[in-house]
Amino acid sequence: MKPSIPSAMHAIQLDEPNGKLTWREIPVPRPKAGQVLIRMSAASINPSDLGSLSGVSYGKQRQFPFTPGLEGSGTVVEAGEGFMPRMLYGRRVACSASLAGDGTWAEYMVTSAQYCIPLNGNVSFEQGTMLIVNPLTAVAIFEIAKRGRHRAIVNTAAASALGGMILRLGKRNRVPTIHVVRRQAQVDHVRSLGGEYILNSSDADFAEQLKTLTHKLQATLILDAISGSMTKHLAEAAPYGSRILLYSRMSGEDSVIDAVTALSKNLHFEGWFLPNWLRTKNLIQSLQLSRQAQSLLGSALQSPIHKRFPMASAQEALETYVKDMSAGKIILVANPQEVMLNG
Repeated sequence: MKPSIPSAMHAIQLDEPNGKLTWREIPVPRPKAGQVLIRMSAASINPSDLGSLSGVSYGKQRQFPFTPGLEGSGTVVEAGEGFMPRMLYGRRVACSASLAGDGTWAEYMVTSAQYCIPLNGNVSFEQGTMLIVNPLTAVAIFEIAKRGRHRAIVNTAAASALGGMILRLGKRNRVPTIHVVRRQAQVDHVRSLGGEYILNSSDADFAEQLKTLTHKLQATLILDAISGSMTKHLAEAAPYGSRILLYSRMSGEDSVIDAVTALSKNLHFEGWFLPNWLRTKNLIQSLQLSRQAQSLLGSALQSPIHKRFPMASAQEALETYVKDMSAGKIILVANPQEVMLNG
Protein backbone atom coordinates (compact mmCIF):
# COMPACT_ATOMS: atom_id res chain seq x y z
CA MET A 1 0.00 0.00 0.00
CA LYS A 2 1.46 3.33 -1.06
CA PRO A 3 1.85 5.99 1.63
CA SER A 4 -0.54 8.92 1.48
CA ILE A 5 1.24 12.08 0.32
CA PRO A 6 -0.30 15.39 1.39
CA SER A 7 -0.62 18.34 -0.95
CA ALA A 8 1.00 20.74 1.53
CA MET A 9 3.83 20.58 4.05
CA HIS A 10 5.79 22.80 6.41
CA ALA A 11 9.33 23.88 5.57
CA ILE A 12 11.94 26.35 6.71
CA GLN A 13 12.23 29.19 4.20
CA LEU A 14 14.73 32.01 3.73
CA ASP A 15 13.33 35.14 2.06
CA GLU A 16 16.47 37.28 1.76
CA PRO A 17 20.26 36.98 2.15
CA ASN A 18 21.16 36.21 5.79
CA GLY A 19 17.57 36.88 6.85
CA LYS A 20 15.51 35.20 9.56
CA LEU A 21 14.37 31.63 8.96
CA THR A 22 10.59 31.16 8.69
CA TRP A 23 8.53 27.99 9.22
CA ARG A 24 5.71 28.12 6.69
CA GLU A 25 3.30 25.96 4.71
CA ILE A 26 4.20 25.34 1.06
CA PRO A 27 3.18 22.73 -1.56
CA VAL A 28 4.77 19.28 -1.40
CA PRO A 29 7.15 18.95 -4.39
CA ARG A 30 6.84 15.99 -6.77
CA PRO A 31 9.75 14.03 -8.23
CA LYS A 32 10.73 14.07 -11.89
CA ALA A 33 12.72 11.43 -13.77
CA GLY A 34 15.79 10.40 -11.77
CA GLN A 35 14.43 11.95 -8.58
CA VAL A 36 12.75 10.76 -5.38
CA LEU A 37 10.44 12.35 -2.81
CA ILE A 38 11.63 11.83 0.76
CA ARG A 39 9.52 12.16 3.89
CA MET A 40 12.14 13.73 6.12
CA SER A 41 12.84 12.38 9.59
CA ALA A 42 15.58 14.83 10.57
CA ALA A 43 18.32 17.05 9.21
CA SER A 44 21.63 18.39 10.49
CA ILE A 45 23.36 21.77 10.35
CA ASN A 46 26.76 21.92 8.65
CA PRO A 47 29.28 24.75 8.11
CA SER A 48 28.38 24.68 4.41
CA ASP A 49 24.78 25.56 5.33
CA LEU A 50 25.99 28.87 6.76
CA GLY A 51 27.40 29.85 3.38
CA SER A 52 24.15 29.06 1.59
CA LEU A 53 22.22 31.45 3.84
CA SER A 54 23.85 34.34 1.98
CA GLY A 55 21.97 33.21 -1.11
CA VAL A 56 25.04 31.78 -2.84
CA SER A 57 25.72 28.06 -2.63
CA TYR A 58 29.02 26.80 -4.08
CA GLY A 59 29.10 29.65 -6.58
CA LYS A 60 25.44 29.32 -7.60
CA GLN A 61 23.04 32.20 -6.92
CA ARG A 62 19.85 30.98 -5.23
CA GLN A 63 16.36 32.27 -5.97
CA PHE A 64 14.44 33.46 -2.90
CA PRO A 65 12.57 32.15 -1.07
CA PHE A 66 14.23 28.75 -0.73
CA THR A 67 14.58 25.97 1.83
CA PRO A 68 18.14 25.53 3.19
CA GLY A 69 19.74 22.32 4.40
CA LEU A 70 22.32 20.09 2.77
CA GLU A 71 22.02 16.83 4.69
CA GLY A 72 19.31 14.73 6.31
CA SER A 73 17.52 11.39 6.44
CA GLY A 74 14.07 9.99 5.83
CA THR A 75 12.00 7.52 3.83
CA VAL A 76 11.49 7.52 0.05
CA VAL A 77 7.72 7.76 -0.45
CA GLU A 78 7.55 8.48 -4.18
CA ALA A 79 9.89 7.68 -7.08
CA GLY A 80 10.28 9.36 -10.44
CA GLU A 81 11.12 7.42 -13.58
CA GLY A 82 14.35 5.46 -13.66
CA PHE A 83 16.06 2.41 -12.17
CA MET A 84 17.68 4.18 -9.20
CA PRO A 85 14.49 5.91 -8.00
CA ARG A 86 12.55 2.63 -8.22
CA MET A 87 15.31 0.82 -6.31
CA LEU A 88 15.08 3.36 -3.48
CA TYR A 89 11.27 3.42 -3.18
CA GLY A 90 10.20 2.57 0.38
CA ARG A 91 13.77 2.59 1.66
CA ARG A 92 15.19 4.48 4.62
CA VAL A 93 17.91 6.75 3.27
CA ALA A 94 20.53 9.32 4.12
CA CYS A 95 20.14 12.14 1.63
CA SER A 96 21.63 15.41 0.48
CA ALA A 97 19.96 18.21 -1.42
CA SER A 98 20.75 19.10 -4.99
CA LEU A 99 22.50 22.47 -5.25
CA ALA A 100 19.73 23.96 -7.40
CA GLY A 101 16.77 22.60 -5.42
CA ASP A 102 15.27 23.11 -1.99
CA GLY A 103 17.02 21.54 0.97
CA THR A 104 16.50 19.16 3.86
CA TRP A 105 14.99 21.55 6.42
CA ALA A 106 11.46 20.51 5.53
CA GLU A 107 8.87 17.78 6.08
CA TYR A 108 9.38 16.55 2.49
CA MET A 109 12.19 17.02 -0.02
CA VAL A 110 12.79 16.10 -3.66
CA THR A 111 16.35 15.27 -4.65
CA SER A 112 18.28 13.20 -7.16
CA ALA A 113 18.33 9.48 -6.46
CA GLN A 114 22.12 9.73 -6.84
CA TYR A 115 22.19 11.86 -3.69
CA CYS A 116 20.62 9.12 -1.54
CA ILE A 117 22.28 6.29 0.39
CA PRO A 118 20.18 3.35 1.65
CA LEU A 119 20.63 2.96 5.41
CA ASN A 120 21.65 -0.35 6.93
CA GLY A 121 19.18 -1.81 9.41
CA ASN A 122 21.41 -0.98 12.39
CA VAL A 123 21.81 2.69 11.40
CA SER A 124 19.22 5.04 12.90
CA PHE A 125 17.62 8.00 11.15
CA GLU A 126 19.57 10.27 13.48
CA GLN A 127 22.87 8.70 12.45
CA GLY A 128 21.71 8.95 8.85
CA THR A 129 21.43 12.74 9.12
CA MET A 130 25.21 12.81 9.65
CA LEU A 131 26.32 10.12 7.18
CA ILE A 132 27.09 11.95 3.97
CA VAL A 133 28.88 15.28 4.40
CA ASN A 134 31.46 14.43 7.07
CA PRO A 135 31.85 10.62 7.11
CA LEU A 136 32.09 10.23 3.34
CA THR A 137 34.48 13.19 3.17
CA ALA A 138 36.72 11.55 5.79
CA VAL A 139 36.63 8.19 3.99
CA ALA A 140 37.40 9.94 0.68
CA ILE A 141 40.40 11.77 2.13
CA PHE A 142 42.05 8.57 3.28
CA GLU A 143 41.38 6.91 -0.06
CA ILE A 144 43.10 9.89 -1.71
CA ALA A 145 45.98 9.61 0.77
CA LYS A 146 46.37 5.90 0.05
CA ARG A 147 46.24 6.24 -3.73
CA GLY A 148 48.64 9.19 -3.68
CA ARG A 149 51.02 7.45 -1.26
CA HIS A 150 50.99 10.42 1.07
CA ARG A 151 52.85 9.68 4.29
CA ALA A 152 51.05 12.28 6.41
CA ILE A 153 48.21 14.81 6.28
CA VAL A 154 47.68 18.42 7.37
CA ASN A 155 44.10 19.15 8.44
CA THR A 156 42.72 22.63 9.14
CA ALA A 157 39.55 23.32 11.19
CA ALA A 158 40.65 20.26 13.14
CA ALA A 159 38.34 20.87 16.11
CA SER A 160 35.25 20.32 13.94
CA ALA A 161 33.21 17.11 13.73
CA LEU A 162 35.02 16.27 10.49
CA GLY A 163 38.32 17.02 12.19
CA GLY A 164 37.56 14.43 14.86
CA MET A 165 36.77 11.84 12.20
CA ILE A 166 40.01 12.55 10.35
CA LEU A 167 41.91 12.23 13.63
CA ARG A 168 40.39 8.83 14.42
CA LEU A 169 40.73 7.50 10.86
CA GLY A 170 44.34 8.69 10.82
CA LYS A 171 45.05 6.60 13.90
CA ARG A 172 43.15 3.65 12.46
CA ASN A 173 45.09 3.85 9.18
CA ARG A 174 48.40 4.78 10.84
CA VAL A 175 48.64 8.02 8.89
CA PRO A 176 50.16 10.84 11.01
CA THR A 177 47.99 13.97 10.95
CA ILE A 178 48.85 17.57 11.81
CA HIS A 179 45.79 19.20 13.36
CA VAL A 180 45.49 22.99 12.88
CA VAL A 181 43.11 24.92 15.16
CA ARG A 182 42.81 28.59 16.13
CA ARG A 183 42.22 28.70 19.91
CA GLN A 184 43.84 27.13 22.98
CA ALA A 185 40.51 25.60 23.99
CA GLN A 186 40.49 23.79 20.64
CA VAL A 187 44.06 22.60 21.22
CA ASP A 188 42.88 21.07 24.50
CA HIS A 189 39.83 19.52 22.79
CA VAL A 190 41.85 17.87 20.01
CA ARG A 191 44.40 16.63 22.54
CA SER A 192 41.57 15.06 24.57
CA LEU A 193 40.60 13.12 21.43
CA GLY A 194 44.11 11.71 21.19
CA GLY A 195 45.65 14.18 18.75
CA GLU A 196 49.46 14.17 18.78
CA TYR A 197 50.52 16.93 16.39
CA ILE A 198 48.41 20.02 17.20
CA LEU A 199 49.16 23.58 16.08
CA ASN A 200 47.41 26.81 17.07
CA SER A 201 47.27 29.22 14.13
CA SER A 202 47.03 32.14 16.60
CA ASP A 203 50.57 31.48 17.90
CA ALA A 204 53.16 34.02 16.79
CA ASP A 205 55.46 31.29 15.46
CA PHE A 206 52.69 29.21 13.84
CA ALA A 207 54.16 29.44 10.32
CA GLU A 208 57.55 28.24 11.52
CA GLN A 209 56.03 25.39 13.57
CA LEU A 210 53.93 24.29 10.60
CA LYS A 211 56.86 24.23 8.19
CA THR A 212 59.05 22.29 10.62
CA LEU A 213 56.37 19.66 11.24
CA THR A 214 55.24 19.20 7.63
CA HIS A 215 58.82 18.52 6.55
CA LYS A 216 59.53 16.25 9.51
CA LEU A 217 56.47 14.08 8.77
CA GLN A 218 56.51 14.60 4.98
CA ALA A 219 52.90 15.75 5.11
CA THR A 220 52.19 16.18 1.40
CA LEU A 221 48.36 15.99 1.49
CA ILE A 222 47.03 19.27 2.86
CA LEU A 223 43.35 20.00 3.54
CA ASP A 224 42.39 23.67 3.45
CA ALA A 225 38.95 24.39 4.91
CA ILE A 226 39.78 27.99 5.81
CA SER A 227 40.96 29.80 2.65
CA GLY A 228 42.19 33.40 2.93
CA SER A 229 45.70 33.83 4.33
CA MET A 230 45.68 30.24 5.64
CA THR A 231 46.18 28.99 2.07
CA LYS A 232 49.37 31.06 1.83
CA HIS A 233 50.67 29.68 5.16
CA LEU A 234 49.94 26.11 4.05
CA ALA A 235 51.66 26.59 0.69
CA GLU A 236 54.77 28.12 2.26
CA ALA A 237 55.01 25.24 4.74
CA ALA A 238 54.27 22.47 2.24
CA PRO A 239 57.00 20.04 1.18
CA TYR A 240 57.92 19.93 -2.52
CA GLY A 241 55.20 18.40 -4.72
CA SER A 242 52.43 18.62 -2.11
CA ARG A 243 48.75 18.37 -3.04
CA ILE A 244 46.55 21.05 -1.44
CA LEU A 245 42.79 20.38 -1.44
CA LEU A 246 40.67 23.54 -1.15
CA TYR A 247 37.36 22.20 0.15
CA SER A 248 35.76 25.03 2.13
CA ARG A 249 35.96 28.78 2.72
CA MET A 250 35.27 29.18 6.42
CA SER A 251 37.16 32.48 6.64
CA GLY A 252 34.83 33.98 4.05
CA GLU A 253 37.90 35.22 2.17
CA ASP A 254 39.43 34.24 -1.16
CA SER A 255 42.55 32.07 -1.04
CA VAL A 256 45.88 33.88 -1.12
CA ILE A 257 48.34 31.97 -3.31
CA ASP A 258 51.85 33.15 -4.15
CA ALA A 259 52.66 32.08 -7.70
CA VAL A 260 56.42 31.88 -7.09
CA THR A 261 55.91 29.54 -4.12
CA ALA A 262 53.52 27.33 -6.09
CA LEU A 263 55.79 27.13 -9.13
CA SER A 264 59.10 26.62 -7.35
CA LYS A 265 57.71 23.89 -5.08
CA ASN A 266 55.60 22.19 -7.77
CA LEU A 267 52.48 22.49 -5.62
CA HIS A 268 49.17 21.09 -6.84
CA PHE A 269 46.09 23.12 -5.82
CA GLU A 270 42.74 21.43 -6.31
CA GLY A 271 39.20 22.54 -5.62
CA TRP A 272 37.65 19.50 -3.94
CA PHE A 273 33.87 19.03 -3.66
CA LEU A 274 32.45 15.75 -2.34
CA PRO A 275 29.55 15.41 -4.85
CA ASN A 276 31.99 15.87 -7.75
CA TRP A 277 34.33 13.25 -6.28
CA LEU A 278 31.46 10.81 -5.77
CA ARG A 279 30.42 11.23 -9.41
CA THR A 280 33.76 9.67 -10.41
CA LYS A 281 32.69 6.42 -8.71
CA ASN A 282 30.55 3.74 -10.30
CA LEU A 283 27.56 2.18 -8.50
CA ILE A 284 29.58 -0.66 -6.95
CA GLN A 285 32.29 1.70 -5.70
CA SER A 286 29.66 4.05 -4.25
CA LEU A 287 27.97 1.19 -2.38
CA GLN A 288 31.35 0.05 -1.01
CA LEU A 289 32.07 3.57 0.27
CA SER A 290 28.61 3.72 1.83
CA ARG A 291 29.06 0.38 3.61
CA GLN A 292 32.48 1.42 4.87
CA ALA A 293 31.16 4.72 6.24
CA GLN A 294 28.12 3.11 7.89
CA SER A 295 30.24 0.40 9.51
CA LEU A 296 32.33 3.10 11.23
CA LEU A 297 29.48 5.37 12.40
CA GLY A 298 29.70 4.01 15.94
CA SER A 299 33.47 4.41 16.19
CA ALA A 300 35.86 6.37 13.98
CA LEU A 301 33.09 8.27 12.18
CA GLN A 302 30.95 8.99 15.22
CA SER A 303 29.60 12.53 15.59
CA PRO A 304 28.82 13.91 19.06
CA ILE A 305 25.40 15.57 19.24
CA HIS A 306 25.18 18.92 21.02
CA LYS A 307 21.42 19.48 20.89
CA ARG A 308 18.20 18.54 19.11
CA PHE A 309 15.52 21.05 18.09
CA PRO A 310 12.09 20.76 16.46
CA MET A 311 12.57 21.71 12.82
CA ALA A 312 10.19 24.64 13.32
CA SER A 313 12.82 26.11 15.71
CA ALA A 314 15.56 26.20 13.07
CA GLN A 315 16.36 29.87 13.76
CA GLU A 316 17.10 29.14 17.43
CA ALA A 317 19.03 26.02 16.42
CA LEU A 318 21.14 27.99 13.96
CA GLU A 319 21.98 30.64 16.55
CA THR A 320 23.02 27.90 18.99
CA TYR A 321 25.22 26.29 16.35
CA VAL A 322 26.98 29.52 15.39
CA LYS A 323 27.89 30.27 19.02
CA ASP A 324 30.10 27.18 19.21
CA MET A 325 30.44 25.11 16.05
CA SER A 326 32.88 22.74 17.80
CA ALA A 327 30.39 21.75 20.52
CA GLY A 328 28.81 18.97 18.45
CA LYS A 329 26.08 18.43 15.90
CA ILE A 330 22.77 20.26 15.91
CA ILE A 331 19.87 18.07 14.76
CA LEU A 332 16.59 19.45 13.37
CA VAL A 333 13.81 16.93 14.00
CA ALA A 334 11.00 16.76 11.43
CA ASN A 335 9.38 13.57 12.74
CA PRO A 336 9.73 13.07 16.53
CA GLN A 337 8.32 9.54 16.19
CA GLU A 338 11.46 8.56 14.26
CA VAL A 339 14.05 10.82 15.90
CA MET A 340 13.45 11.62 19.56
CA LEU A 341 13.85 15.25 20.56
CA ASN A 342 15.21 14.35 23.99
CA GLY A 343 17.64 11.80 22.53
